[in-house]
Amino acid sequence: MPFFYFCTMAYKSLKDCVKDLENTGMLIRIKDEVDPYLEMSAIHQLVFKHHKKAILFEKVKGSRYPAVSNLFATLEQSQFIFRKTLGSVKDLVSLKGDPMQAFKKPLAYVSSIFQAPLALPLKKWTHKFDEIKIEEIPQIQCWPMDGGPFVTLPQVYSEDIDKPGIMNSNLGMYRIQLGGNDYIQNEEIGLHYQIHRGIGVHQTKANANGQALKVSIFVGGPPSHSLAAVMPLPEGMSELTFAGIMGGRNFRYHVVDGYTLSTDADFVICGEINEDDVKIEGPFGDHLGYYSLKHDFPVMKVHKVYAKKDAIWPFTIVGRPPQEDSQFGALIHDITDGIIPTEIPGLKAVNAVDEAGVHPLLLAVGSERYTPFQKIRRPQELLTIANHILGKGQLSLAKYLFIVAQEDNSDLDVQNEYDFFQHFFSRVDWSRDLHFQTKTTMDTLDYSSTGEINEGSKLVCAAVGEERRKLSSSISELTFSDDILNAKLVMPGVLIIEGDNLESVKAALEPMDLEGIALITLVDDANFVAEDVSNWLWVTFTRSNPAEDIFGLNEKIDQKHWSCRLPIIDARVKFHHAPCLQMPEKVIASAKDKLQKSL
Repeated sequence: MPFFYFCTMAYKSLKDCVKDLENTGMLIRIKDEVDPYLEMSAIHQLVFKHHKKAILFEKVKGSRYPAVSNLFATLEQSQFIFRKTLGSVKDLVSLKGDPMQAFKKPLAYVSSIFQAPLALPLKKWTHKFDEIKIEEIPQIQCWPMDGGPFVTLPQVYSEDIDKPGIMNSNLGMYRIQLGGNDYIQNEEIGLHYQIHRGIGVHQTKANANGQALKVSIFVGGPPSHSLAAVMPLPEGMSELTFAGIMGGRNFRYHVVDGYTLSTDADFVICGEINEDDVKIEGPFGDHLGYYSLKHDFPVMKVHKVYAKKDAIWPFTIVGRPPQEDSQFGALIHDITDGIIPTEIPGLKAVNAVDEAGVHPLLLAVGSERYTPFQKIRRPQELLTIANHILGKGQLSLAKYLFIVAQEDNSDLDVQNEYDFFQHFFSRVDWSRDLHFQTKTTMDTLDYSSTGEINEGSKLVCAAVGEERRKLSSSISELTFSDDILNAKLVMPGVLIIEGDNLESVKAALEPMDLEGIALITLVDDANFVAEDVSNWLWVTFTRSNPAEDIFGLNEKIDQKHWSCRLPIIDARVKFHHAPCLQMPEKVIASAKDKLQKSL
């Protein structure tokens, strides 16, 4: 076997990764028995916030299997896990953006070329699993209102029935409800997948042919397998090839009863989903910081459940960002930095803002080169770029897209939200720069719209040119009427207010001179929202649906284009919104005690 093959070998199992992290001081062991109902979740959140390490729970109440979480606690820890392969993977990604580099600098990409054999999955003729039942798996419930225990780091495997085989498969991370609601224990589980997911294409084809779709759920194995399940790969590229290259080890599999098993996984759940077989799934405390509510989703009829003798159950906790899944995003950005701009002409950079829940808010920098001879510049190419962004995979789920021109500030960092908004708000022309799309797609987990699930609106805001206003850094000179219950600035130019009645608030603000104010956000608690920019991002963009919740001072419509002197985003909690996530204080206290013993 070639020498390079041994040089790039990384972890063979999740257990190898856990040992490596512990040996380097990146893991905390919890030796006391822990309750999978909320307590493990609370400990995880404390460690993520204060210690930034992986956590091994040695004794999980009700299960013989230990559990591990927070493997991707920080970008630095993720980079350590993939230290043997990350450089080569980045090179391969950069080659996709500019294939000519391989010819211009062939020696720089030699190691990447040698990774090619690792991309091919290897079929094994045996496996080392024992058969178990669903109830033997750690039954981890993350939040009080969750419908039951969930798998939060699954790798859901399905194949295209028209082109069967592992190279035409899809590996995605879709949450799995193990019990609760009306699921028959050990016989049924819930499979929740959202729009723009590969498994949906596979199920559609199976339905059209009157067939059940065979599905395998892998849990555990080398960390590269979990990363592959969330990696936004080009259509037609197998996640299993990425798992092999990223992990420095070919993806290994075995087929039993027509089901594919990942032989490096710790657990595998096999079953099938049928066209009309749906049940209520949820609620589930989700990554926006709210519960996703009960909805009909496919039921997976369990065929068999497998586990290794020394299996470790990996999981994560999602909630108001940032959480561990935010670090997945940071790692993906680290790997793919620069690739999206090469796929969208004129786009220089884009940031799916984590603090706003990723999908609700995109910030972008593009070029504005269409009419350089015009003295008065206005958004033109930026709008073309914006439409391209909103037609790109999961970026199409964004509600708000703010885009500016690189020519106005070549040093602007799209990852610095504060500086980006200061640049944007000083230039935007609200009589021209608001562009709505109504009754279109929205993230399945977003409940800011009064419409049906997956239905909402979008707003593109494009700003170009010289500064139009000097943003106010104080409101001490402003006098508000009694209809404005509280008023704060969260950053220069962004006014946060409280008020009980929207029309009264508008009437109170209409006659005021608000020249240095560029945006008003109406909220329930101005002190909380103005406390820091992170709170403003979360509240403003998760609690509003543009077409329903944006109002303005001196509104008008010209050729069906809505504009105003100054917009107001109504980001108050409304009757149709999902509840916020809250952990009981007694659970937090117990978690603190057990964590303290382990430090």
